[in-house]
Amino acid sequence: CGIRNMALGKLLLVIFVVILASSAECKPNIVLIFADDLGFGDLSCYGHPTSTTPIIDKLASEGLVFTQFYTASPVCSPSRAALLTGRYQTRSGIYPGVFDADSIGGLPLNETTIAELLKEDGYSTAIVGKWHLGVGEGGMYLPTHQGFDSYFGIPYSHDMCPCYTCFYPNISCYDKCRVAEVGCPIFENEKIVKQPADFLTLADNYTSAARSFILTEAAKENPFFLYYASQHTHHPQFAGQQFTGSSIRGKFGDALNELDWSVGQILKALEDSKAIDNTFVFFTSDNGPSLTRKERGGSPGLLRCGKGTTWEGGQRVPAIAWWPGKISPGKTPELGATVDILPTLATLLGIKLPPVALDGFDMAPILFENKTSNRNYYIYYPDDVSPSEGIYAVRLNQYKAHYYTHGGFEFCPNDYPDTVCRSNFSKHAYSPPLLYDLLNDPSEVYPLDASEYTTVIAQIDAKKKQFEETMSWGLSQMDRGQNSILEPCAAPHCIPFPTCCATDKYTFCEEPQNCVET
Repeated sequence: CGIRNMALGKLLLVIFVVILASSAECKPNIVLIFADDLGFGDLSCYGHPTSTTPIIDKLASEGLVFTQFYTASPVCSPSRAALLTGRYQTRSGIYPGVFDADSIGGLPLNETTIAELLKEDGYSTAIVGKWHLGVGEGGMYLPTHQGFDSYFGIPYSHDMCPCYTCFYPNISCYDKCRVAEVGCPIFENEKIVKQPADFLTLADNYTSAARSFILTEAAKENPFFLYYASQHTHHPQFAGQQFTGSSIRGKFGDALNELDWSVGQILKALEDSKAIDNTFVFFTSDNGPSLTRKERGGSPGLLRCGKGTTWEGGQRVPAIAWWPGKISPGKTPELGATVDILPTLATLLGIKLPPVALDGFDMAPILFENKTSNRNYYIYYPDDVSPSEGIYAVRLNQYKAHYYTHGGFEFCPNDYPDTVCRSNFSKHAYSPPLLYDLLNDPSEVYPLDASEYTTVIAQIDAKKKQFEETMSWGLSQMDRGQNSILEPCAAPHCIPFPTCCATDKYTFCEEPQNCVET
């Protein structure tokens, strides 16, 4: 009997060790949700009075809400490059501006993305949605060459194509976007499976692809990384049958409701696959809201200006970290940024960082320990950044110094109430810099008297100089130019271009009563 008890004890010990080892090897899944042009003031949980986003609100109530979180650029392509590499876009060459459908360049293949880091650690990786980091010759810059096992989506902004029908059943878009260019292609990996994209079913298709990836990989018990880069709420706003007319906020609200539903479906897939308790979800936006469409567009809330500017409304964005049982619910004023996500995941998973200059900081103390941020400064680059001008603004602790400002280019109308935000507000240089206290004046309305803050300005000047000395500028990918033969087409070199690229017949409506089949 004693021998049997000893044997049983040894067996139980072995089982315990096996379970412990298995638990230690259970890597968390990562879901990164990136909204498009979603402003700081657009979500209900960030104070918008007529937005209805119950799923994202629930994410916020159960997760950690950031109130001072930044994206690396006030426009799409550079902000996405910085998110995926943990490096400012100036290092990777994703400047100035954004990629077009016919751009020659793309995210350099020697850059290390989050997907590449996680794939090397045994993760299955997928992107669903907007890529906007180049297509290039033969699709050389598509996500499947950048660490992603699979890709389903439009490789750039959906206003870079003709856009006619945006709301069910045949309600026309706010404008026709770029009518001379090829229809928006939907890629599955490196093949175009539909062209042009149907905006009325786009969110459904994206959501189905995201759910399928989660359910498939969870069934295999593979750790997975899903990068869900929604086209919502970029212009032109759109929504399918379920959400057209669903919001008292109008068409923008309809699009936002569809985004909220998509987030809910992703969370449901995590729940259905029993992966939800072991999944870290991070939700944020690529830049501030476009103000061009006035009341039809997004909202920066109490922040100044919007997309295309280095004022707070252009680069401070909503952000929510969610992992029940691991991240305590609440709200944090600690500084965070999209470039911090890569090093944070590396710490979480025990992965070695890539051997390059990184601009991100580990956010683990904020997320898991309720401690202060490792970050006490932030660098602001404009959308039209150049090595000759460099940094436009620097935040150090609570103070922000503007060395240059300009208006929002095409992203803000010239009758906008605040003149510094307007498209026609030209570049201004400041010496000494414009100084604001962002803890007491997040709207950047009351500039401080520089003569009373000489020490603060000297400290910010020193930080700016120190950072500039570490900056090695990458070759501009945008300056490589464009070539019309690179526009993605399901039937390359067909005639008549671009209408011959269509994968099937489709209907466009210049006006609801004037629909044409092609």
